Amino acid sequence: MQIIHLPRFYEELEVIVDFIADESINQAIVFLDKLTEKILDIPDYPHSYRQRKDSKYSESRELIYKGYCVPFYIDEENDAIVILGIYNQNLWNED
Repeated sequence: MQIIHLPRFYEELEVIVDFIADESINQAIVFLDKLTEKILDIPDYPHSYRQRKDSKYSESRELIYKGYCVPFYIDEENDAIVILGIYNQNLWNED
């Protein structure tokens, strides 16, 4: 199963990593490395993640890491995990 990251994910991630790097570049690198590991683990058990409510995708889930939510959906037809974005404590609009 392949992992596809939408451009929005990278845009939101850059803001978060820059924010962490303002305090500590090392912590930003560790955060990015660990988050990447967690995302790469999703295909192993994609249905084990918390299901998202009110999503336009029927197989929408979310990975929680260090207070950040990474919404994704399981695209069974294309055998893919689609990473939609990343956010922390703010309302996130799927569109």
